[in-house]
Amino acid sequence: MDLQGWPHAESPFHAGEQAVQQRAGSREKMEVAGRRVVRPAMPEQHRLFFAQLPFVVVGAVDAAGMPWATVLSGAPGFMQAPDPDHLRIAARPLADDPLAHALGAGAHIGLLGIELHTRRRNRMNGRIAAEDETGLTVAVEQSFGNCPRYIQLRHWREAGADESGTAAVWHGDALDTKAVEALRAADTIFIATHHHDAASGHSGGADVSHRGGKPGFVRVDGARTVTFPDFNGNNYFNTVGNLVANPRAGLLVPDFERGGLLHLSGHSEIVWEGPEVERFDGAERLVRLHVERVVRRSGVLPLRWQFEAMSPWVAQTGSWEAAAEH
Repeated sequence: MDLQGWPHAESPFHAGEQAVQQRAGSREKMEVAGRRVVRPAMPEQHRLFFAQLPFVVVGAVDAAGMPWATVLSGAPGFMQAPDPDHLRIAARPLADDPLAHALGAGAHIGLLGIELHTRRRNRMNGRIAAEDETGLTVAVEQSFGNCPRYIQLRHWREAGADESGTAAVWHGDALDTKAVEALRAADTIFIATHHHDAASGHSGGADVSHRGGKPGFVRVDGARTVTFPDFNGNNYFNTVGNLVANPRAGLLVPDFERGGLLHLSGHSEIVWEGPEVERFDGAERLVRLHVERVVRRSGVLPLRWQFEAMSPWVAQTGSWEAAAEH
């Protein structure tokens, strides 16, 4: 028998998420929906889904409390859920990863399982119950599905021996030319956020989510500022709700063709309304990140992806070039 909904008296959404839902006029509807689809453990279909993936996107905070997003990978089967309450990940961040020293026992962790060639994605948030040299065991706190909107269709393969090259890492406190180029070309990013309310035992914690758009949907406003639209989604407002409660955020920009990862971390602000929002078709609000740290890691992933098609939802969204012409 599969798991049935949210069993706690407390809402599956914390105060920040509730505030954004209220602002959007969907608070009551989302409470009903959340209690139906957010589960305190992994249903069978989620357990099977994570087990077939070759990578997972991870969100957590470092020792300074700054969120970062990264990728852990392995042969399909490197993630296994021995029971509905735990997920074992047989992988750890590399030494140059911003989260290399952040995934210890007790740490909050957000996981996004995403299958780009089918546009399926499921979220799981929890705490690290145990860790060792070979991987992590995560105790599940929330497990729920996400809609496939804005996910670009890509097929994965293992990198060939001639593609591995030499991994290199670059650190900075502002965007350099290569970082700017990666952001301006991106059609996919991931955002890590974190909110912890000590009085709440069932909501909050670390989270990581997907954002997609036309290439260039992330606007570089300067060496330390980027802005991107927030489109209509499932209306849970996990990311924006976290940012209302805690404006710290981390962005991850994957290089699907060459296996690199660009990590950004800083403080965000939300542009709720005004001309900037109105001119960008499909935007319900904007997220602006003031960059404080940059880590660029080349050739660190053993996977490569072949682009196939843009999400049909992206065609309904605008671009910064079109917005500037309004």
